[in-house]
Amino acid sequence: MNIKGIHKTSLIDYPGKICSIFFTGGCNMKCRYCHNPGLACNSSAMPSLSNDEAIDFVRERRGFIDGISITGGEPTLSKNLDGFTHAIRDLGLSVKIDTNGLNPRAIEKLLEGKLLDYVALDIKTSPGKYGDLTGRSDAFPKIKETLEAVKASGVDYEIRTTCIPGYVTLKDLEEIRDEIVFVKRYYLQQFVNEKTLDREFTNYEPYPVSFLEELRSFVLSFAEFCAIRGV
Repeated sequence: MNIKGIHKTSLIDYPGKICSIFFTGGCNMKCRYCHNPGLACNSSAMPSLSNDEAIDFVRERRGFIDGISITGGEPTLSKNLDGFTHAIRDLGLSVKIDTNGLNPRAIEKLLEGKLLDYVALDIKTSPGKYGDLTGRSDAFPKIKETLEAVKASGVDYEIRTTCIPGYVTLKDLEEIRDEIVFVKRYYLQQFVNEKTLDREFTNYEPYPVSFLEELRSFVLSFAEFCAIRGV
């Protein structure tokens, strides 16, 4: 499944659960602020773990963890993702996936197979700014399709937006709201100006917490719950 790394234990990545994190290589976006450019853009240079090695690791961790979180890169690019998640579920553990939403068919397949317990869907910016920020101006219709599938499934989920100065403003959140209408849980994440794919973004100053609170107040007009991470 193109697994490039494992974080043994996390208390914060999977809400309400203790999990191990699996990092997959490769991505179908080139987010200019990406903090894992090696993993996203040059993962072939990194050693991989086989599915069997990863499953053996999880088997040994049973009793210490409640589930796993699969992140990237972009996990839906990995082959045999359904087989891997099925094996994890057979061990009695929950599965969370982080996705940019560009592969709705892959997420739908996992949902139809009852192989996911939690989906974290990244929304990077408003539709009109996606091309400049991520290189994918075609992204938003696919993201909406992914979100609609997740909502229809009844699986627990969250939306996440990293608050990039100039790319996540009140106006951008208004445009996002107009597309996604209403969601269950929304997290705003503080931007960290370190080790970005586009070095220009290391010069961007993160928003003050007071402004993030203003954004949070607005998000609560179209989300049941909203919190700020990373401050």
